[in-house]
Amino acid sequence: MTVHKTQVAIIGSGPAGLMLGHLLRQAGIDAIIIERQNEAHVLSRIRAGVLETVTTDILERLDLAGRMHAEGLPHGGVKLADGERLIRIDIEGLTGRTVMVYGQTEVTRDLIDAAPGRGLEIIWEVEDVGLHDIEGDAPSVTYTRDGVEHRIEARFVAGCDGFHGVSRPTIPAAVARPHEKVYPFGWLGILADVPPCNEELIYANHANGFALASQRSLTRSRYYIQVPLTEKLEDWPDDRLWDELALRLGPDAAAHITRGPALEKSIAPLRSFVFEPMRHGSLFLVGDAAHIVPPTGAKGLNLAASDVAYLSQALIAFFAENDHDAVAGYSDKALARVWKAERFSWSLTMLMHRFPDDGPFERRMQVAELDYIASSEAAQMEIAENYVGLPL
Repeated sequence: MTVHKTQVAIIGSGPAGLMLGHLLRQAGIDAIIIERQNEAHVLSRIRAGVLETVTTDILERLDLAGRMHAEGLPHGGVKLADGERLIRIDIEGLTGRTVMVYGQTEVTRDLIDAAPGRGLEIIWEVEDVGLHDIEGDAPSVTYTRDGVEHRIEARFVAGCDGFHGVSRPTIPAAVARPHEKVYPFGWLGILADVPPCNEELIYANHANGFALASQRSLTRSRYYIQVPLTEKLEDWPDDRLWDELALRLGPDAAAHITRGPALEKSIAPLRSFVFEPMRHGSLFLVGDAAHIVPPTGAKGLNLAASDVAYLSQALIAFFAENDHDAVAGYSDKALARVWKAERFSWSLTMLMHRFPDDGPFERRMQVAELDYIASSEAAQMEIAENYVGLPL
């Protein structure tokens, strides 16, 4: 068996693991990232692309924001549609801040490309990952690669390996407190190389269900519609999907939709999930390993970034000053922000989707809420400050 020694072993090379690894290396802390997929597969994942300040600040701190500023699109507002009505939330005017539209794939690419020059080791295509002795001060991670067994001996382990990773199940059931809500529908998404239909994102509530007009650049668009979980991709040829998007987004958006062949099409189920605690012994959970939000509100990547901000601060304080308090407080600090983001994503999902069991009363509640948002600056402020991202 080959033995590697480091200060922090990071499982998973998504944005959370990569950002954490870079921040630790910048502070002079040794870190190794292991990833079960190859680099090409990681970079092929199609994910969200609305970045809060917490995420852009990390890229700025790492001096990796150049391409984001050159290619990304700052957004100062977001729109809610309900039939003929289009309600604009002036995020910049209400909060003084904007969000950045820049694809998660591009964030990942920037972090991976910079890793070799900054001494951040990424070990790709590992198998049979196991965590050991996490309740003590000398945890280890074992894996195999090319048939050879390896062990990483570390002081801490960061589980950045997503909802289906090995890190969360390692925490004993006796201390685990999972919370989950599964929604009775999914999002059918299409990615196409066509100009966006609007300069800002549009969230639409229609009798047929929710729709979202999003974008990745001035020439690449991402659209979604709510569909039952029983739907199949083959039931939705491109023309049918474009027709449904035009109907649900309303006549103004429909007049500006440019149709094109799908680069990627998929159906994703929706869930809200939080796992407590986010730390057990020397193991920390980060990002999707600890929590999932519905994509309504674009909080997934940004919540991972806030976890990284908290954990990197705690680990840097531990190694630089032998500060155990920040490490001990990581879970409570991260979860306080996680639950607020979960609340916002849940409330926006409930407002903008049609639920199978809802009747006339529930629909009237949605209409009343949208009426209130349209006429109340206070209601718009609540949406704006949550959408742009609560402070750390």
